[in-house]
Amino acid sequence: MNVAVIGSGGREHAIALSVSKSKLLNKLFILPGNPGTGKLGTNVHIDVNDSPGILNFCLSNSIELVIVGPEQPLIEGISDLLRKNGIKVFGPSKEAARLEGEKSFAKDLMKEYGIPTAAYEIFYKNDFEKSLNYLRNIEYPVVIKADGIAAGKGVVIAENYQSAKSAVEECFVKNSFGIAGEKIVIEEYMTGQEASIFAITDGSDFILLPAAQDHKRIFDGDKGKNTGGMGAYAPTPFVDDEILSQISQKIVIPTLKAMRDKSANYSGCLYCGLMLTHEGPKVVEFNCRFGDPETQVVLPLLDGDILGLLYTTAKGKINKNAVWYNGGSSACVVAASAGYPDKYEKGKVISGIDNVENDELLVYHAGTSIKDGEIVTNGGRVLGITSVIKENNLKLAKQKCYDAISKIYFDGMQYRKDICDKALNLINK
Repeated sequence: MNVAVIGSGGREHAIALSVSKSKLLNKLFILPGNPGTGKLGTNVHIDVNDSPGILNFCLSNSIELVIVGPEQPLIEGISDLLRKNGIKVFGPSKEAARLEGEKSFAKDLMKEYGIPTAAYEIFYKNDFEKSLNYLRNIEYPVVIKADGIAAGKGVVIAENYQSAKSAVEECFVKNSFGIAGEKIVIEEYMTGQEASIFAITDGSDFILLPAAQDHKRIFDGDKGKNTGGMGAYAPTPFVDDEILSQISQKIVIPTLKAMRDKSANYSGCLYCGLMLTHEGPKVVEFNCRFGDPETQVVLPLLDGDILGLLYTTAKGKINKNAVWYNGGSSACVVAASAGYPDKYEKGKVISGIDNVENDELLVYHAGTSIKDGEIVTNGGRVLGITSVIKENNLKLAKQKCYDAISKIYFDGMQYRKDICDKALNLINK
C-alpha cells in the first residue's frame, strides 16, 4: 500500500523506519520529512498544517493510509477531513484529540469517570486575581499547566507562591502561549516515577506497547526548564505486569468508554503519561499521538509488522497480534542546540553521524536540514542518538548510546548525561 507519514521530527523518522520494513508497503511518503526520512521514502515539502495540500497529495498519489505524527494537525481536525474523502487515517478525530488539546477537558473527563489523576482547579484569564488568591492558600510545590498545547513547554512546577504567580502571569498577562494559555489548570504535585504508555486502539480494543520513561527537563537530575523531551529508554523496570494490568483496567478501558459515551470514539495512539504513585498509577497527561522521544525507543523493540498494526487500527478492527515485544532494550539521548529550550541558533554543521550508525545504533533526525550538501542543525532538539540491543540490558544500552554521542559534534551541542540512571539505580538496589 501507499503510505504517508505526516511530520518532520525524530518521532516521524522512527515511524517511517518501522513502516519501511513492512511487506505491506508499496510507496512511503513523508510530509515534509527530514534528511533522515529521505533515506527511507520520498520527502514531500508540504507543511504539516496545510490540510488541503495534504488531502490533494493523498488523493493524487492513491494514499491508502496516513499516519499523523504531530498533535497540531490532529487537534485541528486533519483526520476528519481525510476520512471524509475516503482515506484511512491512524490518528484520532478532532473531537477525540481534545484529550490533548484541552487539558481541562481531559481532567473533567477523568474526574467524571473516576480515572486516577491529580486533584486540580481550572482558572480562566479573567480569573487572574482569583487564581492568585487560590495560590496564596495552598501547599507547595504545585503544577501549573497552560490548557492548550505549548510544544511541551507550557508546564511549570512551582516550588513557592512567587514562582507560581510568575507562571500564571506568563499565561494571563504576558500571553506567552497565546490562546493555549487563556485557561490554566493548577494541579497537586504528584511524586513517584514517571512512565509513558502507548495504547494502540480502534476505540474499543487495544494493545499496550512496552513502557518507556521520558526525561522532560533540560539538565541532569531533572533540573531546569521543561522541554519536548531530552531522552528516553525502554522498557522501564518501574512498570511490571501488575502495574500494566492496573493501567489497562483503571485508565485505558474507562477512558475509551468515556470517549465512546461522549460520541468521540478514540482511534489511534492514546499516549498515557503516568505518575507511579504509592496509590498506584495516575494520569499526568494524555496525548493524542505517539510521544517524542519515546517512540524512538519503543518502536525498535517490536517484532512483527507495525504497518499491519496501524492499518488494521485505522480500518476499525485492530490486529492485536501484528506486533510483539522482542525482548530487547533501547536508550535515546537527544542532542540539542545551545540555548534550547529558549532561543537558539540554526545552521550549525553536524559531523560524525555516518561514523556511528550500525545494527545497534540509530541516529534519528529531529531538527536537521541540508545546506550546501552538509547536514546542519535546524531546530532545538537536533538528533536522537539511540541504541537498540537484543537483550533487556539498560546498562549496556546506555553505554552504547553515550559511546556513540561522543563521536558526534556540532557547535553548542548539549545533552543530558543521566538517561537510564533511574532504572539502573532501581536495578542495582
